[in-house]
Amino acid sequence: MNATFFSRRVFMIQALGVAGAGAALSESALAALPVKHLEETDETAVALGYKHDTTQVDSAKFPKHQPSQRCMDCSFFQGAATDEWGGCAMFGRKQVHANGWCNAWVKKPG
Repeated sequence: MNATFFSRRVFMIQALGVAGAGAALSESALAALPVKHLEETDETAVALGYKHDTTQVDSAKFPKHQPSQRCMDCSFFQGAATDEWGGCAMFGRKQVHANGWCNAWVKKPG
């Protein structure tokens, strides 16, 4: 067998092992990060009109808002139906309040 082929093969196997270990480390490191609640003063929250309480939304400023719309009923909400706070695809790793609302609200299917 060619020595160059063997060296490439060993290198590729080692590289895949290092990449796999890095991915596992990244997952565990992310899981260890503290849960952060979204603040209403967050730049993205302000841009999307996010409020922790849907009844506090300015309906004149956001005419599509309905008081019955809550984060827990939105397609982007990543928490369980019983969770007070849950992840939101619109706000990265920050959690939104289940009774909150933002202008990106989209009814959950079903």
